[in-house]
Amino acid sequence: MGETNYLVVGSSHAALEAVHAIRMIDAKGSVALVTRDAHLPYSPTVLPYVVSGRSKPERVALRDEAYFKTMNVDFVRGATLVGIDAKNRTARFEGQPARKFDKLLLATGAQPIIPPIKGLDKVPFHVLRSLDDALGLRKAMGQAKRAVVLGAGLIGMHAAENLVEAGLAIGIVEMQGQVLPGYFDAKASGLIEKAFAAHKVTLKLGRKAQEIKSGAVVLDDGSELPFDLLLVSTGVKPELGYLEGSGVATERGILVDARMNTNVEGIFAAGDVAQAKLFQAEGTGVAGILPAAVEQGRIAGMAMAGDRALKPYPGHVSLNTYTFFGQQAISVGAGVAGPVPAGAETIERADAAKNAYLRLALKDNRLLGAVGINVSLDPGILWQLILRKVDLAPVMDRFQADPLAVGRVLMSRLWR
Repeated sequence: MGETNYLVVGSSHAALEAVHAIRMIDAKGSVALVTRDAHLPYSPTVLPYVVSGRSKPERVALRDEAYFKTMNVDFVRGATLVGIDAKNRTARFEGQPARKFDKLLLATGAQPIIPPIKGLDKVPFHVLRSLDDALGLRKAMGQAKRAVVLGAGLIGMHAAENLVEAGLAIGIVEMQGQVLPGYFDAKASGLIEKAFAAHKVTLKLGRKAQEIKSGAVVLDDGSELPFDLLLVSTGVKPELGYLEGSGVATERGILVDARMNTNVEGIFAAGDVAQAKLFQAEGTGVAGILPAAVEQGRIAGMAMAGDRALKPYPGHVSLNTYTFFGQQAISVGAGVAGPVPAGAETIERADAAKNAYLRLALKDNRLLGAVGINVSLDPGILWQLILRKVDLAPVMDRFQADPLAVGRVLMSRLWR
């Protein structure tokens, strides 16, 4: 049985940030990074580009073997976490010896949700969550003519675009009445839908897949979409199965405090598996976005190593950027998808000739959120304006007219 001071399970952004933060404080303590993946660390955000061929699988690694040697980190691939004995500080793995730890970070990410659709278990289908998934989908593309994508979230829409560009006829099924309903309001989504329709994508919005037959998806209105390639992209959920009997508290994810501690001393969680504080609402939630994974991983590593410079996690703010057929979409914060928060106002501006749209959500002269389609915005600056609760009253008219330029001026002052 192996032993280590710091055991990090997972290998994407949260895990890597934690390792870096640990080594900034503790250069000598033993660190092990253990992942179920067979590959070097990579970002899930790169998977659609592997599918399209724009990114070569051998060139997507976030870290190489030399990095782990330099950092004196024991990097172990192909080891799936199957259980934790919190009392005896032991983690059990499939295909690898168990490991004792002093401190443990769970950064195991999320897994695809497979909907309970009649017949789905009887036909071959694809998901897109790992590099192997992306490679399998890319191979299947070369042998298919018609594809159906179940789900119009970011993963599904990215994949659908790649399938279109590969020459396949595409149908998308989404039970909500618009694409990307968790990120954009109906007007913004309408512009994205327009671009997909222009590429002859069949959009079945507000419809459910009722049954999967061999070669066809049967919808709840009785219509059918034929396919010889089926992609299921109906969301993800945190990986939690290994926690049974561990005593680690969970709800939708692993419950953590502002230092990424779980309820069990010495065990931490970060990234897509962690249920942490929300910044713009009461309670907690699973962020599922890259900036949150990076920040949570960094904080977890600092907490594990006892870094006194640690600042508690403020809560996550939604931030997503999305490109489609050469166009750009940005969504930051609250009030830009779904109901507008009480007491908030929205400002909208559209330019049909440029296929451009901007929506700002504001409350008490502070930015709640922003959506832009083909509008010049800096999502990082908008994110900071929200986190810092910057009072926009002195520049409100100018900010509404040009949020990019005015936002940059404001942040140049605040960052000094």
